[in-house]
Amino acid sequence: MKTIDATKKTYFQVNSEVRQAIDAGEKEFTINNVTGHRYIGTGLGGKDMKITINGTAGNDMAAFMNGPSIVVNGNAQDGVGNTMGAGEIVVHGNVGDVLGYGMRGGEVYVKGDAGYRIGIHMKSYRENFPIVVIGGGVGEYCGEYMAGGLLIVLGLGEGRAPYPVGDFVGTGMHGGAIYVRHGIGEVIVGKEVGLDRVKADPRLPKAVGRFAELFGYDKDELLRAEFIKLSPTTTRPYGKIYVY
Repeated sequence: MKTIDATKKTYFQVNSEVRQAIDAGEKEFTINNVTGHRYIGTGLGGKDMKITINGTAGNDMAAFMNGPSIVVNGNAQDGVGNTMGAGEIVVHGNVGDVLGYGMRGGEVYVKGDAGYRIGIHMKSYRENFPIVVIGGGVGEYCGEYMAGGLLIVLGLGEGRAPYPVGDFVGTGMHGGAIYVRHGIGEVIVGKEVGLDRVKADPRLPKAVGRFAELFGYDKDELLRAEFIKLSPTTTRPYGKIYVY
Protein backbone atom coordinates (compact mmCIF):
# COMPACT_ATOMS: atom_id res chain seq x y z
CA MET A 1 0.00 0.00 0.00
CA LYS A 2 1.24 3.46 -0.93
CA THR A 3 0.87 6.23 1.67
CA ILE A 4 1.02 9.86 0.54
CA ASP A 5 1.25 12.89 2.81
CA ALA A 6 -0.48 15.83 1.14
CA THR A 7 0.88 18.39 3.62
CA LYS A 8 2.21 21.50 1.81
CA LYS A 9 1.71 19.82 -1.56
CA THR A 10 -0.36 21.10 -4.47
CA TYR A 11 -3.14 19.00 -5.94
CA PHE A 12 -0.91 18.46 -8.98
CA GLN A 13 1.89 17.03 -6.85
CA VAL A 14 -0.46 14.70 -4.99
CA ASN A 15 -2.09 13.38 -8.16
CA SER A 16 1.29 12.98 -9.83
CA GLU A 17 2.44 10.77 -6.96
CA VAL A 18 -0.67 8.64 -7.35
CA ARG A 19 -0.12 8.27 -11.09
CA GLN A 20 3.53 7.39 -10.69
CA ALA A 21 2.68 4.73 -8.11
CA ILE A 22 0.01 3.27 -10.41
CA ASP A 23 2.54 3.07 -13.23
CA ALA A 24 4.77 1.13 -10.84
CA GLY A 25 1.97 -1.37 -10.16
CA GLU A 26 0.43 -0.02 -6.93
CA LYS A 27 -3.28 -0.69 -6.38
CA GLU A 28 -4.04 0.70 -2.91
CA PHE A 29 -3.43 4.20 -1.58
CA THR A 30 -3.90 6.20 1.60
CA ILE A 31 -3.65 9.98 1.25
CA ASN A 32 -3.31 11.85 4.54
CA ASN A 33 -3.78 15.52 5.44
CA VAL A 34 -5.92 16.29 2.41
CA THR A 35 -7.14 19.90 2.53
CA GLY A 36 -9.18 20.59 -0.60
CA HIS A 37 -6.80 18.91 -3.04
CA ARG A 38 -8.68 18.60 -6.32
CA TYR A 39 -9.11 15.81 -8.88
CA ILE A 40 -8.16 12.88 -6.64
CA GLY A 41 -9.13 9.72 -8.52
CA THR A 42 -10.10 11.62 -11.66
CA GLY A 43 -9.96 9.47 -14.78
CA LEU A 44 -8.70 6.38 -12.97
CA GLY A 45 -9.79 2.88 -14.03
CA GLY A 46 -9.46 -0.58 -12.54
CA LYS A 47 -11.92 -2.33 -10.22
CA ASP A 48 -9.16 -3.57 -7.92
CA MET A 49 -7.91 -0.08 -7.04
CA LYS A 50 -8.76 1.57 -3.70
CA ILE A 51 -8.02 5.08 -2.41
CA THR A 52 -8.54 6.16 1.20
CA ILE A 53 -8.60 9.92 1.78
CA ASN A 54 -8.11 11.35 5.27
CA GLY A 55 -9.23 14.96 5.30
CA THR A 56 -11.39 17.10 3.00
CA ALA A 57 -11.32 16.09 -0.67
CA GLY A 58 -11.45 18.94 -3.19
CA ASN A 59 -13.53 19.57 -6.29
CA ASP A 60 -14.11 16.90 -8.96
CA MET A 61 -12.97 13.98 -6.89
CA ALA A 62 -13.47 10.80 -8.96
CA ALA A 63 -14.53 12.71 -12.07
CA PHE A 64 -14.64 10.36 -15.07
CA MET A 65 -13.60 7.52 -12.74
CA ASN A 66 -14.28 4.07 -14.11
CA GLY A 67 -13.89 1.31 -11.56
CA PRO A 68 -11.89 2.14 -8.40
CA SER A 69 -13.33 2.63 -4.92
CA ILE A 70 -12.71 5.78 -2.86
CA VAL A 71 -13.36 6.20 0.85
CA VAL A 72 -13.27 9.71 2.33
CA ASN A 73 -12.84 9.95 6.09
CA GLY A 74 -14.07 13.53 6.17
CA ASN A 75 -15.95 15.83 3.81
CA ALA A 76 -15.76 16.35 0.05
CA GLN A 77 -16.31 19.52 -1.96
CA ASP A 78 -18.16 20.09 -5.26
CA GLY A 79 -18.44 17.86 -8.32
CA VAL A 80 -17.87 14.47 -6.68
CA GLY A 81 -18.36 11.69 -9.24
CA ASN A 82 -18.68 14.06 -12.19
CA THR A 83 -19.45 11.87 -15.25
CA MET A 84 -18.37 8.80 -13.28
CA GLY A 85 -18.73 5.52 -15.17
CA ALA A 86 -18.14 2.82 -12.55
CA GLY A 87 -16.81 2.29 -9.03
CA GLU A 88 -17.86 3.14 -5.50
CA ILE A 89 -17.49 6.36 -3.48
CA VAL A 90 -18.06 6.42 0.27
CA VAL A 91 -17.99 9.75 2.12
CA HIS A 92 -18.16 9.69 5.94
CA GLY A 93 -19.09 13.38 6.11
CA ASN A 94 -20.86 15.91 3.90
CA VAL A 95 -20.43 16.77 0.22
CA GLY A 96 -20.85 19.99 -1.75
CA ASP A 97 -22.83 20.84 -4.88
CA VAL A 98 -23.44 18.93 -8.14
CA LEU A 99 -22.63 15.50 -6.76
CA GLY A 100 -22.98 12.91 -9.54
CA TYR A 101 -23.25 15.40 -12.40
CA GLY A 102 -23.78 13.38 -15.60
CA MET A 103 -23.03 10.19 -13.66
CA ARG A 104 -23.37 7.13 -15.91
CA GLY A 105 -22.69 4.25 -13.51
CA GLY A 106 -21.23 3.30 -10.16
CA GLU A 107 -22.45 4.02 -6.65
CA VAL A 108 -22.04 6.94 -4.22
CA TYR A 109 -22.89 6.80 -0.51
CA VAL A 110 -22.78 9.93 1.67
CA LYS A 111 -23.36 9.71 5.41
CA GLY A 112 -24.22 13.39 5.88
CA ASP A 113 -25.76 16.17 3.81
CA ALA A 114 -25.22 17.21 0.20
CA GLY A 115 -25.50 20.58 -1.54
CA TYR A 116 -27.42 21.81 -4.55
CA ARG A 117 -28.24 20.09 -7.88
CA ILE A 118 -27.43 16.57 -6.72
CA GLY A 119 -27.74 14.03 -9.55
CA ILE A 120 -28.19 16.60 -12.31
CA HIS A 121 -28.16 14.86 -15.71
CA MET A 122 -27.68 11.39 -14.16
CA LYS A 123 -28.34 8.74 -16.79
CA SER A 124 -28.40 4.96 -17.29
CA TYR A 125 -27.91 2.71 -20.29
CA ARG A 126 -28.26 -1.08 -20.43
CA GLU A 127 -26.09 -2.52 -17.63
CA ASN A 128 -24.90 0.93 -16.52
CA PHE A 129 -27.09 2.11 -13.65
CA PRO A 130 -25.88 4.85 -11.26
CA ILE A 131 -26.95 4.92 -7.61
CA VAL A 132 -26.61 7.83 -5.17
CA VAL A 133 -27.68 7.54 -1.52
CA ILE A 134 -27.60 10.60 0.76
CA GLY A 135 -27.99 10.00 4.48
CA GLY A 136 -28.98 13.55 5.43
CA GLY A 137 -30.65 16.27 3.39
CA VAL A 138 -29.99 17.93 0.03
CA GLY A 139 -30.45 21.42 -1.40
CA GLU A 140 -32.50 22.78 -4.28
CA TYR A 141 -32.81 21.26 -7.77
CA CYS A 142 -32.05 17.70 -6.71
CA GLY A 143 -32.35 15.41 -9.74
CA GLU A 144 -32.56 18.27 -12.23
CA TYR A 145 -32.78 16.91 -15.81
CA MET A 146 -32.23 13.43 -14.42
CA ALA A 147 -32.43 10.82 -17.20
CA GLY A 148 -31.80 7.55 -15.36
CA GLY A 149 -30.52 5.81 -12.27
CA LEU A 150 -31.57 5.85 -8.64
CA LEU A 151 -31.27 8.72 -6.16
CA ILE A 152 -32.24 8.17 -2.51
CA VAL A 153 -32.46 10.84 0.22
CA LEU A 154 -32.86 9.34 3.70
CA GLY A 155 -33.27 12.53 5.74
CA LEU A 156 -31.35 11.25 8.77
CA GLY A 157 -30.29 13.67 11.48
CA GLU A 158 -31.53 17.22 11.36
CA GLY A 159 -31.73 17.26 7.54
CA ARG A 160 -33.12 20.41 5.96
CA ALA A 161 -36.46 21.56 7.41
CA PRO A 162 -39.29 21.17 6.61
CA TYR A 163 -38.28 18.41 4.16
CA PRO A 164 -34.99 16.56 3.56
CA VAL A 165 -34.88 18.00 0.03
CA GLY A 166 -34.96 21.60 -1.18
CA ASP A 167 -37.27 23.22 -3.73
CA PHE A 168 -37.65 22.29 -7.42
CA VAL A 169 -36.94 18.59 -6.99
CA GLY A 170 -36.84 16.79 -10.34
CA THR A 171 -37.11 19.89 -12.51
CA GLY A 172 -36.78 18.71 -16.13
CA MET A 173 -36.55 15.08 -14.99
CA HIS A 174 -37.24 12.59 -17.80
CA GLY A 175 -35.90 9.27 -16.49
CA GLY A 176 -34.83 7.38 -13.39
CA ALA A 177 -36.34 7.62 -9.92
CA ILE A 178 -35.86 9.66 -6.73
CA TYR A 179 -36.89 8.26 -3.34
CA VAL A 180 -37.32 10.54 -0.34
CA ARG A 181 -37.70 9.07 3.14
CA HIS A 182 -40.07 10.84 5.58
CA GLY A 183 -42.18 12.54 2.95
CA ILE A 184 -42.13 15.59 0.74
CA GLY A 185 -44.51 18.43 -0.14
CA GLU A 186 -45.94 18.66 -3.65
CA VAL A 187 -45.37 22.41 -3.68
CA ILE A 188 -41.57 21.98 -3.85
CA VAL A 189 -41.56 19.42 -6.67
CA GLY A 190 -40.84 20.24 -10.31
CA LYS A 191 -43.85 20.14 -12.65
CA GLU A 192 -42.29 17.31 -14.65
CA VAL A 193 -42.61 14.65 -11.93
CA GLY A 194 -45.35 12.77 -10.10
CA LEU A 195 -45.43 11.52 -6.50
CA ASP A 196 -46.26 8.02 -5.28
CA ARG A 197 -46.16 6.44 -1.84
CA VAL A 198 -43.91 3.38 -1.91
CA LYS A 199 -44.79 0.37 0.18
CA ALA A 200 -42.26 -1.98 -1.39
CA ASP A 201 -39.74 -1.51 -4.17
CA PRO A 202 -37.13 -4.13 -5.13
CA ARG A 203 -34.48 -1.47 -5.83
CA LEU A 204 -34.55 0.11 -2.39
CA PRO A 205 -33.41 -2.70 -0.04
CA LYS A 206 -30.07 -3.30 -1.74
CA ALA A 207 -29.04 0.36 -1.92
CA VAL A 208 -30.29 1.21 1.58
CA GLY A 209 -28.74 -2.00 2.89
CA ARG A 210 -25.34 -1.03 1.52
CA PHE A 211 -25.68 2.42 3.12
CA ALA A 212 -26.56 0.81 6.47
CA GLU A 213 -23.60 -1.57 6.20
CA LEU A 214 -21.14 1.23 5.45
CA PHE A 215 -22.25 3.65 8.16
CA GLY A 216 -23.54 1.41 10.95
CA TYR A 217 -27.31 1.85 10.62
CA ASP A 218 -30.11 -0.69 10.97
CA LYS A 219 -31.31 -1.55 7.45
CA ASP A 220 -34.74 -2.76 8.57
CA GLU A 221 -35.35 0.35 10.64
CA LEU A 222 -34.47 2.60 7.71
CA LEU A 223 -36.79 0.69 5.38
CA ARG A 224 -39.72 0.74 7.80
CA ALA A 225 -40.23 4.46 7.17
CA GLU A 226 -42.46 5.62 4.33
CA PHE A 227 -40.69 6.56 1.09
CA ILE A 228 -42.11 8.95 -1.48
CA LYS A 229 -41.17 8.12 -5.06
CA LEU A 230 -40.64 10.87 -7.62
CA SER A 231 -40.76 9.75 -11.22
CA PRO A 232 -41.11 11.65 -14.51
CA THR A 233 -44.54 11.97 -16.09
CA THR A 234 -43.00 12.19 -19.58
CA THR A 235 -39.72 11.34 -21.31
CA ARG A 236 -39.80 14.67 -23.17
CA PRO A 237 -40.84 17.37 -20.70
CA TYR A 238 -39.98 20.34 -22.92
CA GLY A 239 -41.01 18.89 -26.28
CA LYS A 240 -43.66 21.54 -26.92
CA ILE A 241 -41.23 24.43 -26.77
CA TYR A 242 -38.87 23.09 -29.46
CA VAL A 243 -39.13 24.45 -33.00
CA TYR A 244 -39.03 21.10 -34.79
